[in-house]
Amino acid sequence: MKRNFTHMIAGLLLFSSAIAFGQSTEEILAKHQTAMGSPEKWAALKSAVVKNKFSVQGMDIESKTSMSIGKAFRTEVEVMGNKIITVVDENSGWMIRPAMMGGTGEPEDMPGEQVKLAGTQKNLGSALVQAQKAGATIELVSKEKLDGADAYLFKVSKAGGEESQVYVSASTYYVIKTIAKVQANGQTVDTEVNYSNYKAVDGLYFPFTVEAASPMGGMMQVDTTSVELNVPVDPSLFKKPSK
Repeated sequence: MKRNFTHMIAGLLLFSSAIAFGQSTEEILAKHQTAMGSPEKWAALKSAVVKNKFSVQGMDIESKTSMSIGKAFRTEVEVMGNKIITVVDENSGWMIRPAMMGGTGEPEDMPGEQVKLAGTQKNLGSALVQAQKAGATIELVSKEKLDGADAYLFKVSKAGGEESQVYVSASTYYVIKTIAKVQANGQTVDTEVNYSNYKAVDGLYFPFTVEAASPMGGMMQVDTTSVELNVPVDPSLFKKPSK
């Protein structure tokens, strides 16, 4: 009798959970992928060039990222006439920083921790879809209000132990926010990123406005000005030059 009662309670909890969410994890993820564009088109991406602009302490800054999808990326940022270059390939990374930015103006190797942290930038598209492809465990936690609108909250657990929270809009099925813990300079830091202003490029959807923590404190808005897909990207861009 006691066992039957326990089973009944467990069944009621599962039933009430299903009512609360309305949809299963698989259904929401499938709608999210559909909202982002054809999976076949995403799979066919080989390269991209993305240009962004943002402001830091009143300075307008532009950046250009050239990508060999899943393999390497190079980001160039120009600040007050000085160029910062960051490159990460499959196994390593290097950068060039001017003296005013704490560098030497010469190519220098990036620390392994920093290479690992930047590694996700080699891919384009949804962090949730990328996590699925990598075999991460994705769990639907709740349906709640985010900035006054309904959103699904997912917990993403990767094989290496990293965990993050991903919010998906219940109306558009776009990812609208991620929260994760990352290792930086030997410390665990909470990172929060907001995504909005999704636009189509060749039938694939990208957030053209991203808000993230600024190195100077507070939140920084980054606006994408252009996205070019499957354009020629010279492999020599990713090779570390000699001093």
